[in-house]
Amino acid sequence: MTALPHFTAHNGFALPALGLGTYALDGDAGADAVTTAIGAGYRLIDSAFNYENEGSVGRGVRASDVDAAELIVTTKLPGRHHPRAKARTSIEESRSRLGVDAIDLHLIHWPNPQQDEYVQAWEALVDAQRRGVVRQIGVSNFLPEHLERIERETGVRPVVNQIEVHPYFPQTDQLAYHREHGILTEAWSPLGRAKQLIEERVIGEVAAAHGISPAQTVLAWHVARETVAIPKASSLEHQVSNLEAGAIVLSDAEVEAITALGRPDGRLFDADPASHEES
Repeated sequence: MTALPHFTAHNGFALPALGLGTYALDGDAGADAVTTAIGAGYRLIDSAFNYENEGSVGRGVRASDVDAAELIVTTKLPGRHHPRAKARTSIEESRSRLGVDAIDLHLIHWPNPQQDEYVQAWEALVDAQRRGVVRQIGVSNFLPEHLERIERETGVRPVVNQIEVHPYFPQTDQLAYHREHGILTEAWSPLGRAKQLIEERVIGEVAAAHGISPAQTVLAWHVARETVAIPKASSLEHQVSNLEAGAIVLSDAEVEAITALGRPDGRLFDADPASHEES
């Protein structure tokens, strides 16, 4: 198994540099993929209420030979459950679906600023942590203004912010903000437009220099930037290949060259957290 670096938040909570994304990994096949990934060495598993696979993820975790105490299973609170009472029930339902006594890491999926109820959702997560229903709490797709508001109104800072990060959208300023405040960055869709990325000259050159694949090159770029990548992989071959990227060390120049692929229209879809509303 590859020994992965770990990154640490302001409260001492740590995440491995690579985890397993589970979007669209559902049913029996999804559960099997989770079990296989844990056997391969994954210790961070990412899910969400809106992925409709918490039950399969939980079953896959229970079917593994690894003690649950070694794992960090994540889920996310959907936008339609932001009001405080709905959020409390949603958190408890996620716990039931996952089949755990306490959820390791629970995030707010999107801030939904027009709805303007994300502070209530955060208060519900703070309460759930105090009640022992959730161990660690964080957010996803929050901008600095959202992060500052929830801390100002509750006194509690998230340990994680899961955001879109890939070479076409490197989020350099947001990553710097997270580092300054001890908030861990998780990258969703860490490979971005994968088919397009592997054709980029700089990706190919760095891959060739290290004798690795383009996908491993991008994941190594994430590790170098201390961003936790959570690529989805259903097959053992891809799961192992992704994990191996955690041991690859890129030079500062290589990291900068890949970061330079960033562009203003780099988002995968029209999902600016300043305006996007998730249901």
